[in-house]
Amino acid sequence: MQKILKQVFLLICITLVLTLPYFVFANPAITGLDNVRKPSGFAETNEFTLSKTIGTFINTLFSLLGVIFIGLIIYGGYNWMTAAGDTGKLDIAKNTFRRAIIGLIITIGSYAIWFFVYNKFITG
Repeated sequence: MQKILKQVFLLICITLVLTLPYFVFANPAITGLDNVRKPSGFAETNEFTLSKTIGTFINTLFSLLGVIFIGLIIYGGYNWMTAAGDTGKLDIAKNTFRRAIIGLIITIGSYAIWFFVYNKFITG
């Protein structure tokens, strides 16, 4: 009985800790910050231009490519670990690593170029 009460108490505590942030009623209209933000030129803009849409698409594409290359590294590591002395599987794993790292370097380089162009010329 004592063990069940401890488990129920622990469950209630965890539930409270996880749900209490939803009950924080912060004031969304903080006028003091609005008085500073608007004159400084950081007013909210909801412009959806073609260049910003394309920029968002390209950023998403680069993020997806990064995830793909991490998956390829994990796949190469799995092949390496399950090779069990087979030189053919080991060569396949080494080639997978090599190609994934080269692809990741190319992707990071192109993302750096895109980030510079996007910040200087499109949103600039």
